Amino acid sequence: MAKYLFILNDAPYGSERSYNGLRLADSLVKKGGHEVRVFLIGDAVMCAKAGQHTPNGYYNIERMLLPITRAQGQIGVCGSCIDARGIDPGMLAEGTHRSSMDELTVWTEWADQVLVF
Repeated sequence: MAKYLFILNDAPYGSERSYNGLRLADSLVKKGGHEVRVFLIGDAVMCAKAGQHTPNGYYNIERMLLPITRAQGQIGVCGSCIDARGIDPGMLAEGTHRSSMDELTVWTEWADQVLVF
């Protein structure tokens, strides 16, 4: 079983880097036989903000997190990054959690592959 860590840096909308990183993470989860963890850092912490409303026909990053958590994947959100952006942990999407650089270090050591978007 391969273990993948995705580190996302970009905001959920404007650039498609976080979108594409989550597309790949979701694809690996759907394929099965892989463990996936996602760490949101910098502007990517906004990917985990609960209550995102996007126009019909437009992707919704918050909903893209669900397949990962439903497959027992973990999604960590940088604590100092959410503090800097005024996001309270209670404002985070279902299945995500406040995380830290220490947890990212542990996850990096755990992973067979680290993908940075």
